Amino acid sequence: MSSLKIERDTVQTAIQQGVQNAVDAPRGVIASTAAAVTEAASGNLPGTKGHHPVAAVVGTAVTGGRQNAGTKGYLAAYLKQLEDNPLRTKMLTAGTLAGGQELIASWLAKDRNKHGNYFTARVPKMAVYGALVSAPLGHFLIWCLQKAFKNRTSLRAKILQILVSNLIIAPIQNSVYLVAMALIAGAQTIHQVRATVRVGFWKVMRVSWITSPICLAFAQKFLPEQTWVPFFNLVSFVIGTYINTITKKKRLAALRKKHFGDGGRPTGGSTMGRPEDYPPLGPNPPY
Repeated sequence: MSSLKIERDTVQTAIQQGVQNAVDAPRGVIASTAAAVTEAASGNLPGTKGHHPVAAVVGTAVTGGRQNAGTKGYLAAYLKQLEDNPLRTKMLTAGTLAGGQELIASWLAKDRNKHGNYFTARVPKMAVYGALVSAPLGHFLIWCLQKAFKNRTSLRAKILQILVSNLIIAPIQNSVYLVAMALIAGAQTIHQVRATVRVGFWKVMRVSWITSPICLAFAQKFLPEQTWVPFFNLVSFVIGTYINTITKKKRLAALRKKHFGDGGRPTGGSTMGRPEDYPPLGPNPPY
């Protein structure tokens, strides 16, 4: 019986060592991932029970790799940065998300520049907007909101906080957003900027009034206050990517129709070009 136990322990140790070697060895992404999933399925990955091996491996990768399995990893480091350097961290987060949103939306909508690239001039401009405009503005407005309702945890206070957010903060943020989008899209006159804001304001506000109460109620219940702005930025990233993709597709369809006409052939003997080669449609469409 004792020899059987020793043999079983030896086999188990050998399996674990083999899995570990497979994960650590540079055998390629597929082999390492398969070995990690096997390890998670057997419950040998720290912090997991083997019920959801694929999710466990993804979570381990996101939070810092196997050496940080069972710990908070990257998330803890990010939260610490939020606490130590809140504005800088929010600026980097918002800039990355804004630039990423534009790049992903361009790829989804097949919106290329005249060189055929999805990395258009709008990508760095959006990143700058996110870092230097959106993040500081959101940081200040949310700070004001949190300060106004500090230590007020009643249901009435939470509802009032949601109303203030939707009726005061959201209109300010959305107006600044539309002005920035008009300028990034190439607006050169006050009339073009005003037209963009006028056309897009209530559309953006309707989206805000649907999503903002849900997000704010979730943040009130589950999130520490210093994580509110990054959380709202993440939600805006998902919604904004969808809206941006739809807007780009509509804009490209309108440009193609104007360029080709209803017959599907180029007018005036011209050939199909990139969106930036087309003549403008008048006042800049809202992005």
